[in-house]
Amino acid sequence: MEPNFWHQRWSKNEIAFHGYEANPFLVEYFKELNLNERSRVFVPLCGKTLDIPWLLSKGYRVAGAELSKIAVEQLFAELGVEPKIEKTGELDLYSAEDIDIFAGDIFQLSSPILGQVDAIYDRAALVALPEEMRTRYTNHLMEITGKPPQLLICYEYDQSLMDGPPFSVQDEEVRRHYSNQYKLNLLTSKEVTGGLKKYPAKENIWLLQRD
Repeated sequence: MEPNFWHQRWSKNEIAFHGYEANPFLVEYFKELNLNERSRVFVPLCGKTLDIPWLLSKGYRVAGAELSKIAVEQLFAELGVEPKIEKTGELDLYSAEDIDIFAGDIFQLSSPILGQVDAIYDRAALVALPEEMRTRYTNHLMEITGKPPQLLICYEYDQSLMDGPPFSVQDEEVRRHYSNQYKLNLLTSKEVTGGLKKYPAKENIWLLQRD
């Protein structure tokens, strides 16, 4: 997607994709990552997701990447925290205790800038990108994080019925992106209640672990 697409969505508050509670699959399955307390979790294309305060409440540290500064500013406002803001490369780093959010293009984020990552939680990043960008994204994600375990949530539906985002990411595509580097375990697959934009859809939750 062109960056302007997401900037316009946030500036117009067209954020129907934003949930109003922590993702139930996160709550149920995050323990499968088997992380120690204080582990640092990377949330790509994080928006102002309520998954972040949930992770913080469980004693984890959080790093995130988000294109829209509006989303980042709203995230910290809703956390009730005043962030420190500094320039790091091409990105703006918003940071406070236990949280670092990099505002800007995720493809400008490098491993030295990002720092230690103990796990990845991808609820809304892979499915937000069109097919022609997803290989670049998954390769970049593995490069900057060092391939830690990952909890990945994908939608699956008939892409011919509607345009994304969120886009449909089939099981075979997940395997194509990640099976050379990870052992893949499909934890569960559930029908989306009421469908996705009224069309039948499934939500698939994957656990990716290093061999």
